[in-house]
Amino acid sequence: MTAALNVGLVGFGYAGRTLHAPLIRATPGLVLAAVSSRDAGAVQAALGPDVRVHASADALIDDASLDLVVLASPNATHAPLARRALEAGRHVVIDKPMALHAAEAAPLLPLAQAARRVLSVFHNRRFDGDFLTAQALLADGTLGRITEARLHFDRYRPQVRARWRESAEPGGGLFADLSPHLIDQALQLFGEPVALSADIMILRDGGLTDDAFECRLRYASGLRVTLAASMLAALPGPRFALHGTRGSWTSWALDPQEDALKAGLSPDAAEAAPGELCIVEGDAGEPRARAWPTRSGRWSHYYAQLRDAMLGRGPNPVPPDQACRVLKLQDLARAAAAARRELPVEP
Repeated sequence: MTAALNVGLVGFGYAGRTLHAPLIRATPGLVLAAVSSRDAGAVQAALGPDVRVHASADALIDDASLDLVVLASPNATHAPLARRALEAGRHVVIDKPMALHAAEAAPLLPLAQAARRVLSVFHNRRFDGDFLTAQALLADGTLGRITEARLHFDRYRPQVRARWRESAEPGGGLFADLSPHLIDQALQLFGEPVALSADIMILRDGGLTDDAFECRLRYASGLRVTLAASMLAALPGPRFALHGTRGSWTSWALDPQEDALKAGLSPDAAEAAPGELCIVEGDAGEPRARAWPTRSGRWSHYYAQLRDAMLGRGPNPVPPDQACRVLKLQDLARAAAAARRELPVEP
């Protein structure tokens, strides 16, 4: 029987406490052994006295008993801490985004390869139920040739909160927070675009950094994919919308796994709301709309696959080169927004 792998978690804010800690603890073969936090009492109240608390990320990385370091710290710390952990001989998971820019992330790939360590990025939205449903519809050809797709995160949070994600510090802003999810999903579903344009905005009163964006990907086939998010969408649109030559599919509700974790429940038990499929049946048929089941999301599969990759039993669930590609498109989108024009995507 293989010994359990010891995991150290850097950061016990929202992502560390709500997402990573419960997913790690629910994964057979992984033990959440240590956390770095300035609030030891909060960590031990939540996780129990058996979890060691280190006062700093450096102290946790230097803990020789750890096999894996998970970085759930502010975005600007991701690349420096990942480098430090790889040099210390740890496997590393980085919460998205992998780094502030592609140039900052790229040196981590040869470093991980030379150290023979798994470097992975927590793109958990690959394991959303609506995304898995979209993948299945594309694989089956149910909608015919896809001509347009829209992927949105619509929220209504009109008040600017005092938190690093909504500050002007490096790594803050909605584009840095949510565009990695949307770009990654678009690349997984549709592959590489040939060009993109973007608008990155500050819309809220008193906003310190961007709180809305729209990015449009253009494909050689004629497909257009719009990626968007806003903090001022009191009436949200569909989370996913796919339109093809034989029909359309929309999914409105956000994947329920995050809410389940916030409530202290298993994300695998969360039941997703159905979407709607409108399809032409027969060559001359009329469009018929009906409820369409949403596949079950499985965020827990990320850490199970990561465990197997660390043990040499399976592939990395999110290889770092794929996360670097997301960053390259993020960088290009920022440049397109600044130039106010469409820019070509380098192969």
